[in-house]
Amino acid sequence: MKITEVKVFPATDGGRLKAYATIVFDDCFIVRDLKIIEGRKGHFVSMPSRRRKDGTFRDVVHPLNSEMRSEIENRLIQEYEAVASRIEAGDFAGVQSSDDGSVD
Repeated sequence: MKITEVKVFPATDGGRLKAYATIVFDDCFIVRDLKIIEGRKGHFVSMPSRRRKDGTFRDVVHPLNSEMRSEIENRLIQEYEAVASRIEAGDFAGVQSSDDGSVD
């Protein structure tokens, strides 16, 4: 599977959550609501998850091997950093943000 499109939606709350993202594979499969989070060792990607009845969270989708996980993380973080740089420089053209977490 090849990543054919990435969209990053910067979060506006100023916390550890830096952005939501949508990713498309092979121009035919879309995954929404990935999260780019700032951790102690840098940014990482959290897969979309759902709260279970017992209160724990479970990923809705996730890569089955470390190579695909790395490819997804690298691509999303690279795109986030590009968007963040444009925002920092005052270039908001084409930048979409989401206050409520929806990424449509």
